[in-house]
Amino acid sequence: MRSPPFRGWLGWQGPAEVGRANERRGAEVSRSPLPNGASPLSYRMRLALLTLVVLAALTARASVALGSQLLGATFDPSTLSHSTLVAEKRARVVRFARRFLGVPYSYGGASPETGFDCSGFTSFVYSHFGIALPHYSGGQFMLGRRISREALRPGDLVFFDGLGHVGLYIGGGRFIHAPHSGMSVSVEPLDGWYGSRYDGARRVL
Repeated sequence: MRSPPFRGWLGWQGPAEVGRANERRGAEVSRSPLPNGASPLSYRMRLALLTLVVLAALTARASVALGSQLLGATFDPSTLSHSTLVAEKRARVVRFARRFLGVPYSYGGASPETGFDCSGFTSFVYSHFGIALPHYSGGQFMLGRRISREALRPGDLVFFDGLGHVGLYIGGGRFIHAPHSGMSVSVEPLDGWYGSRYDGARRVL
């Protein structure tokens, strides 16, 4: 017995006609409007690329914010110990002193413009950091606290030749100083001639 006709969306239709009509409707619905000249594949690719760009921008912004927080925590001076801060300041003293390598020796000199003698050099370097030293090596030896040779740290004042000469210890068994006439500010090892005439050290920082 044949099935009775069915009233579909185009009028009275049999089952076969209804099936074909529904297939056509499904195909029409699946074909959504696209921009002029765009194929379904290229349109999907554009959408995917746009999504990736947005995600990358959000990720970059989050990374920058996190990095700023981490850097702020790393370099916050309030989180550093007193000994760490002092060690950093000593290192800055040494870096500043090294800027004057090659400045000629000048008796009584206490600036890069006039040249340096030994105590003029050390007093000039420390004055940059707010520490006043007399322009006299014997007077500088009376300041600060006495330090053994084994306990030397960068920035310590080192004295030689009956307190007639002073330099600035920079670490690694070396010191920087203004030697004597005809020479210029230079780095020397804390041994040899200077080691045999070593008188002691003072720490003013």
